Amino acid sequence: MYLKRKIDERLISFYGLRFPFSKRVRSRRRYEVVVGIGGNIGDVRRRFEHLFVDFKRDKRVELFQTSLILKNPPFGYANQDDFFNSIMFFKTSMQPKKFLDYLLRVEKRYGRKRSFANAPRTLDLDIIFFNNRIIKTKDLVVPHPHWYKRESVVIPLTGAKI
Repeated sequence: MYLKRKIDERLISFYGLRFPFSKRVRSRRRYEVVVGIGGNIGDVRRRFEHLFVDFKRDKRVELFQTSLILKNPPFGYANQDDFFNSIMFFKTSMQPKKFLDYLLRVEKRYGRKRSFANAPRTLDLDIIFFNNRIIKTKDLVVPHPHWYKRESVVIPLTGAKI
């Protein structure tokens, strides 16, 4: 069950048991990573709950915080359903490229299909920040380009206890 709050005519926030979630961590993992999660196909909020449980069970990462869930209109390709977005905070010892590969495998496990830019999707996982590093490679750009212009990132980040 979620508590729902209308932010404006386009944006709705949802609060539940695991969104937001916060836990103190004392971890030996080297890096702190902020990941944006999103989707607009099927029961996305339920998928986020399953994703939360999967990440909590995975020994390669330590999930220690999530944000509220935000329902917002799509951008880019506008002829699709609204998106649900949230933010997850992790500790990991994986290097950035290995962590990206890990997230891509998780997306695939949750049925992600890549058809065209900004297409509807079951799950989208984006590295927003990786341990305050700046990375610019063919496969990975961190911080995520234009994160500060996207309500789907800024609003959940604003409510997080960073």
